[in-house]
Amino acid sequence: MKELIEIQKNLRAPKAHRNEFGGFNYRSAEDILEAVKPLLAEHGCVLTLTDEIVLIGDRYYVRATARISNSEKEIITVSAYAREEAQKKGMDAAQITGAASSYARKYALNGLFCIDDTRDPDGQVPEKTKEDILKQIEDCKTVADLHELWNRMDDKTRQEYKEIVKQRKNQLL
Repeated sequence: MKELIEIQKNLRAPKAHRNEFGGFNYRSAEDILEAVKPLLAEHGCVLTLTDEIVLIGDRYYVRATARISNSEKEIITVSAYAREEAQKKGMDAAQITGAASSYARKYALNGLFCIDDTRDPDGQVPEKTKEDILKQIEDCKTVADLHELWNRMDDKTRQEYKEIVKQRKNQLL
């Protein structure tokens, strides 16, 4: 499909968001969609995204499929999977599924439009040094700040810094 080649060549989807805890910029599925819509219109193409929940082993995954078609009814599809967390603190089941859907859609769009995120730490958060994390905990001025920082930590980091966060919370109370 020649239109897809042109869209891939001209697509610019900047990393418009910042993950302060991880210290990196990233792009979302919405950023990609915002950037690609004018190119789709210019080339007379239609993009659709669908999600399907699939059970693999004992885990649920969201399979997102990005489908592009042109006026000649040529169709190209790319699918990507994201696993649902069994539980995520502060999130209900719908939010967990929504987060998995967003990731799966992003990677389906990356595949369809040849967006390389291998240098994007969104999929691989760099290890923070102990000093960085301790400084972030110490920089929290309110319990709300501390709670927000806690919610941005992955499970491993939470486990490792649980007692220090608890001590800081007691200091702030």
